[in-house]
Amino acid sequence: MLWLWITLGFLGLVALWDITQRRNTIRRNFPIIGHIRFLLIEIGPELRQYIVAHNREEAPFNRLEREWIYHSADRKNNYFAFGTDDQVYAIGYPIIKHAVFGHAKAYSTGNTKSKCDPIPCAKVIGASHKRARTYQPPSIINISAMSFGSLGRNAIEALNKGAVLAECYHNTGEGGISRHHRHGADLTWQLGTGYFGARTDDGKLDYDKLARTCEEVPQVRMIEIKLSQGAKPGKGGVLPAAKVTEEIAEARGVPVGEDVLSPSAHHEFCNVDELIETVEKIAERTGLPVGIKSAVGHLDFFQDLAERMKRSGQGPDFIAIDGGEGGTGAAPLTFADHVALPYKLAFTRVYRIFHEMGLTDDITWIGAGKLGFPDRAIVAMSLGADMIAIAREAMLAVGCIQAQKCHTGVCPTGVATHNKWLQRGLVPDVHAKRFAGYVNAFRGELLSVTYASGYGHPGQFTPHDIEISAGPNVFKSLYDVFGYDKKQYAPGAEPCYRPIHRSN
Repeated sequence: MLWLWITLGFLGLVALWDITQRRNTIRRNFPIIGHIRFLLIEIGPELRQYIVAHNREEAPFNRLEREWIYHSADRKNNYFAFGTDDQVYAIGYPIIKHAVFGHAKAYSTGNTKSKCDPIPCAKVIGASHKRARTYQPPSIINISAMSFGSLGRNAIEALNKGAVLAECYHNTGEGGISRHHRHGADLTWQLGTGYFGARTDDGKLDYDKLARTCEEVPQVRMIEIKLSQGAKPGKGGVLPAAKVTEEIAEARGVPVGEDVLSPSAHHEFCNVDELIETVEKIAERTGLPVGIKSAVGHLDFFQDLAERMKRSGQGPDFIAIDGGEGGTGAAPLTFADHVALPYKLAFTRVYRIFHEMGLTDDITWIGAGKLGFPDRAIVAMSLGADMIAIAREAMLAVGCIQAQKCHTGVCPTGVATHNKWLQRGLVPDVHAKRFAGYVNAFRGELLSVTYASGYGHPGQFTPHDIEISAGPNVFKSLYDVFGYDKKQYAPGAEPCYRPIHRSN
């Protein structure tokens, strides 16, 4: 009886507070009951995800996509039964055209515990510009840029250790090379506008510190200059002082407990000529291949870049194109929804410019933006990509449940948070194996479809091998849609890639 009176008293106080407060009309007019509405709004994503939504309704990744990643990561049966429930005539739906007589080799994905050998990149990065330390990535599937800061320490460690097991490289993101990136995986060190880990006290690029760090951390195999990203292109950011812990300050080379500014533009260059000078200076000081990453809006920059590269023989060794549908952490809604072209349009418009200049073979092309599935990787590579960078799919492989709480600091799986209690749920050594399992299954299925199509390497796919729905009962090849071709290889030919080559 006492508990009943306590409960009634508590509800009475809540009702009194609701009636007298002036900020919320629902609670003012409907005391107590109004709280139920906010509870339903709070748990709405979970209700839709697990109870309401159909298999292919959710975004950005639907239930079937997540299940394929989870089952692959756990080395379980990742097959699906009873045929497709996808809308095969929906506009944009891709069809991969297989060959009657497939490649002489064969790879079965029936046993997800079997090891698929890494599929190396077809190009040696930096070779065309004669860099001192060229690099041929052992895997065409690699971890895209996610910084220590946007992800927690355990997630970064799990990804890095997983990259060692999967024999792929790990892009640091723009937050610098933290101690959690140093578990043995090859690294691409990303430099954003804040130049974290290689900055002067006033926020400019310190070439001496950059070169010194590359010597101290030999796992750094490439440098990537981030011009923009798909989630929030053209926007800088501020890391509040409260989030600048000792570890983050160490990785970024900034003072502990002070606001950290990432400007919206680079200090080192403000035009194409200065960008090329910066690329060449970094390459000269470090000996490493240097590339750029960019989302795509206006094409003037890429036209100018291609013309100057053609004329000078200098410039980036690789170009990473990030689709506007990409994104891992927090972004303003307008930037996430409406700024930057989606991947296929972004990539093909840029690739065509360099194709017309005869430069595509001199550059390694990296695609990113929801490409972490074999069918999407094949479409990307048929259009000219040499490698695929995965971000959110990698997060799913190490435990993310698409709760979409990345911007709140309370990610329930400990992936995108620095909350110590929540991070303890993510055990790096365990989840490293899950990430490796996902990459292994990804590459295995990718190779199976490649062989079924008569090729020996995914880089051999061309725009003629893919058709997409262009309306009711109308399918067109990617060549017809985008109007360019890439170098073709004879079906059934031996793999077009060279043996793994690591200089120095």
